[in-house]
Amino acid sequence: MQDDYLQIDLDAQRLRLWREGVVCAEYPVSTARKGAGERMGSEQTPRGWHRVRAKIGAGCAPGSVFVGRRPTGEIYTPELGCAHPERDWILTRILWLCGSEPGKNRFGDVDSMRRYIYIHGCPDSEPLGQPGSHGCVRMSNADILALYDQVRIGLPVLIA
Repeated sequence: MQDDYLQIDLDAQRLRLWREGVVCAEYPVSTARKGAGERMGSEQTPRGWHRVRAKIGAGCAPGSVFVGRRPTGEIYTPELGCAHPERDWILTRILWLCGSEPGKNRFGDVDSMRRYIYIHGCPDSEPLGQPGSHGCVRMSNADILALYDQVRIGLPVLIA
């Protein structure tokens, strides 16, 4: 087991930040509504060891809307959400994950990076602590802001 890593507990719907073998932060999350799975197009959350490939959104305002990992210039409001109910809102910050286990979550049709699996902020109206995403790991905007500065590129992430 790693000394410093993120753990995403699918059963408990919790994210834990481990430092030197001790949990130093814990947050409620929402993983995939369709459960766990690694296949491209499954809309499931991939299991196994990953790492943080990229950190996106430094300096953006809380509630900033991202499409294709780029800020749109919009700030999420409930009115914006009502005007675009079809959008899957990716807000505030993005931690883009890359699989570390060839054949399980890396390469081919199980590649987490090519599936664009993120840890990201979501509207405050979205329920946390229960599955509901399209495969990503959703967090509150306040929690992703708190986590973002504590995470380095390359940090291991275990989803189990």
